[in-house]
Amino acid sequence: MAACCRKLSIMNIEEQSAVDLGRRIASGEVSSREVTQHYLDRIAEREPAVAAFTNLADDAVTTAEQADQQIASGQLRSPLAGVPVSIKDLLCTASLPTTCGSRMLREFHAPYTATAVQKLLDAGLVVVGKTNMDEFAMGGSTETGDGGATHNPWDRQRTAGGSSGGAAAALAAGMVPLSIGSDTGGSVRQPAAFCGVCGLKPTYGRISRYGLVAFASSLDQIGTLAHYVEDLAASLQIMAGHDPRDSTSLPDPTTEYLAHLDQPVQGLKVGVIREHIDNPGLDADIRDGVIRAQQALQELGAEIVEVHLPHTSHAVPTYYVIAPSEASGNLSRYDGVHYGFRQLGDSGAAAPLDAMISRSRSQGFGPEVKRRIMLGTFALSAGYYDAYYKKALQVRRLIAQDYGAAFEQVDLLLGPVTPTPAFGLGEKLDDPVQMYLQDLYTVGANLAGIPALSLPAGFNEQGLPLAIQLQGPALGEARLLSVAYQLQQQHFFEPRIAECS
Repeated sequence: MAACCRKLSIMNIEEQSAVDLGRRIASGEVSSREVTQHYLDRIAEREPAVAAFTNLADDAVTTAEQADQQIASGQLRSPLAGVPVSIKDLLCTASLPTTCGSRMLREFHAPYTATAVQKLLDAGLVVVGKTNMDEFAMGGSTETGDGGATHNPWDRQRTAGGSSGGAAAALAAGMVPLSIGSDTGGSVRQPAAFCGVCGLKPTYGRISRYGLVAFASSLDQIGTLAHYVEDLAASLQIMAGHDPRDSTSLPDPTTEYLAHLDQPVQGLKVGVIREHIDNPGLDADIRDGVIRAQQALQELGAEIVEVHLPHTSHAVPTYYVIAPSEASGNLSRYDGVHYGFRQLGDSGAAAPLDAMISRSRSQGFGPEVKRRIMLGTFALSAGYYDAYYKKALQVRRLIAQDYGAAFEQVDLLLGPVTPTPAFGLGEKLDDPVQMYLQDLYTVGANLAGIPALSLPAGFNEQGLPLAIQLQGPALGEARLLSVAYQLQQQHFFEPRIAECS
């Protein structure tokens, strides 16, 4: 009888929040080993259809057993101790390969672990694997990576989004309760929206980037994906904080984000971004989702105010000058000399250094990465620097000023995450401009360095997830999370697990 009850205690476990799982593990109702094995079984069942992972951790069960032992001895290290987590495959992990979805790093094993990941390990979480992504995080559909495309669990003919598509799809399919991703121009929020889960991009510098393989250093930020807002808060609480190994890491004190989730919405001013809502390319169902969120906020006591971000139309072109320019410098280190993919002469014999570097880079990088390197190199070249990169930096300042002016009027901003629900696999691969325009509503937060959150907002008639976006001022994560948490209590914001049909 006891064994039967034990088995029942882990049924439907993927529908629970990571925080609830942590409580159950801490109380001894279930063990970390049982929870971890349950998710590993789910991965074995659903991974072939979804392709969310690049590598699985062989030591996950052993790590879970160690967590159980520490909890039993009274060493409860965090509210998420013993809870499984997946890591996007561009965060360095000493125990697993870090491929960045690229042939260039297919066999790369980092000699150290990223600060954010180490903080999760120190807090007692169990890493179950690394998730699939667009190559070097350059893409919006998780199709450009070395490991092939990830499929959206709600419709396997559609993209899971990108570049953290594997992280979002693993959650939507119920293969993991918590995923860590990265967001350079929307790479946490867009896949979260496409897969019907929550996604948080914190303030730039709120989480250390040490051990995050760089794409665009002034834009990259580590974020979390989860089914529940409380899980975003708990994971941020663990990962946030100053790191002397990251010069961009903020020295500001962190907040007990979980303890602030019940802050009242009453009296807050929420700005609806007029340029986003009035865009003729915005899907009608997504616009309706934003309106429903607006109504829900009013019922909670918030005041809705119309705000303007005048330079919205310049956000995408500004981003696609700055990000490729920084990428061209960051990716120059992959030359086939020190580490990573190396292509010698055609016969395998030694070749002149410049020829070896040329072969290694042309064969080690995929088309989208090479496109962005060339764009960035051109924008930084003599005669074009002032016309492109310098001008983009000036417009970036104007975009940040737009946000600053808006937050003088309101506490938070409300709008869409994406122009449309998840699009078909292969639909935009041959039209990079259309792919880039999917970032219209997300890149502004990265350019301004502010926190932003994607929250599920129901489904359309085709059964595809819809989402809304909340944005807050720098270091305003506590309020952002509390408003999102209370919105999620409204029934149409509840998360669901896909059947992977």
